[in-house]
Amino acid sequence: MSQTYLSLTVELPEEASEAVQDLLHESGALGLEVRDRETPTMPGVKAPNAGESIVIGYFEDRPTAESARDSVAESFPDARLALDEQPQQDWSNEWKSLIKSVHVGRLWVGPPWDVANAPADAVRLVIEPKMAFGTGDHPTTSLCLAAVDAYMTDHPGASVLDVGTGTGVLAIAAKKLGAGRVVATDNDPTSVELAQENLTDNGTPDIDVSGKELTAVEGTFDLVLANILANTLIELAPLIAPKAKDRLVLAGVLSHQRADVEAAYRNLGFTVLPGATQGEWVRIDLKR
Repeated sequence: MSQTYLSLTVELPEEASEAVQDLLHESGALGLEVRDRETPTMPGVKAPNAGESIVIGYFEDRPTAESARDSVAESFPDARLALDEQPQQDWSNEWKSLIKSVHVGRLWVGPPWDVANAPADAVRLVIEPKMAFGTGDHPTTSLCLAAVDAYMTDHPGASVLDVGTGTGVLAIAAKKLGAGRVVATDNDPTSVELAQENLTDNGTPDIDVSGKELTAVEGTFDLVLANILANTLIELAPLIAPKAKDRLVLAGVLSHQRADVEAAYRNLGFTVLPGATQGEWVRIDLKR
């Protein structure tokens, strides 16, 4: 494979996003990155304008990329297009430079190369950032870490379920702060594998992490965490709700989606507590 690849960036109205993704696939893209209001962008990455999506197709050679650009320009005359060369090695290093450590309550979460900067008195979580979401520095993860810290202070030994665990960061945080039984699930096999590596690296191997469906997870939990996207939280509400016997913390919700998510859980018998916000992101705290 060559040392560079090409990226074709397409900015266009949100409703045309899926059609342009299909076209880029058909035009030979090796992979796609989609940024829209439903998909959180990583810190330091250009976010789309209101009502728009950014779709980036990655190509191995210039002729394929140029032909894809011409097809997109023809089908979507109003789209803004940019074709750039991306050196492969820069991509991974640049990505590393975007990963920031965070200090939330008693917790410090960061990548292995930043551990030396962790405060001496903090409970440290070292997360090897691969491409699964949830290294700690996204607002939704920080909001959830704060909720875990607060709950575990008042409820030592509490049982915790982390739905959509990603890198396992919230489950590991709970365990390190004194949780009893901790179960983590994710429907993405790559995330489960990565979470398992992170459990080992952080000395918390007794967390039960798997790709199980929620219906296959036994029992109920004092604290249930679900940091996934709003539409999934609403869809999974009938499965998530029965697992929480005391507190339920939801994140991955943008402020304009809050009312719909809260309504779905109110209808299942939860009371909405004061949550927290960071920028556009909202954390919803619910009590049984």
